[in-house]
Amino acid sequence: MHIKPLKTHLIQVGESLNDILNAYVPPLEEGSILAITSKIISLCQGRVVDKEDVGDKYALIEQEADAYLSENERNAYDIYLTITNGILIPSAGIDESNGNGVYILFPEDIQDTATLIWNTLRQRDKIDSLGIIITDSHTTPLRRGVTGISLGWCGFEPLYSYVGKPDIYGTNLRVTHINNLDALAASSVLLMGEGAEQTPLALITQAPRIKFLARPPSLEEINSVQIPLKEDLYAPLLEGVKWTWRQCSRRAVLR
Repeated sequence: MHIKPLKTHLIQVGESLNDILNAYVPPLEEGSILAITSKIISLCQGRVVDKEDVGDKYALIEQEADAYLSENERNAYDIYLTITNGILIPSAGIDESNGNGVYILFPEDIQDTATLIWNTLRQRDKIDSLGIIITDSHTTPLRRGVTGISLGWCGFEPLYSYVGKPDIYGTNLRVTHINNLDALAASSVLLMGEGAEQTPLALITQAPRIKFLARPPSLEEINSVQIPLKEDLYAPLLEGVKWTWRQCSRRAVLR
């Protein structure tokens, strides 16, 4: 597998995402996967809030999160735990880094945006097999530092199943899946960086075990990478705190 980060100019609020992709993404070959950091999508969508206009960051977090813990349960880093877009993430994904005085929010319509980019680049380069991943940084409990995670994708199956396949001793595996989606996101974010690298795009080629799709993912495929809270391996911890859920049919499914 090969990953090449793509350097861009300093992207500002309100720029055209399509113009950015055309300027910096080279002609793509069959089987390519393009990773795009969610931050530049948010900037292009104008999903920013001036810090001076926010009297209470916690109120902004409540507004953006699907579920959140009480303000009294913030940790030593003044970070609030939330569930947003089916992901356990600090502060509803609201980011201050590289923001120049603004809070950068999660993009809107992440899955639809991934599909739009997929359609646009497939038509531009006249290819059939293309993957799109929208990435973000993510923390792991009990591990220091951040890695990458996918917020949305298009063009390939997100999971690779080993169920029914033998291990090295011939015993068939019962539950093991590889999350190709997040594995590729983590690899891309490693090369895109977190500071002043100015490389918000990464081109992945020759990725193993990828089954490309000639259509956007179905709702079933989108849901396949999420686990309902009560079925999660860490349910004893996640259900041991009192979440406040915003009322929404989509969010109710996650419960």
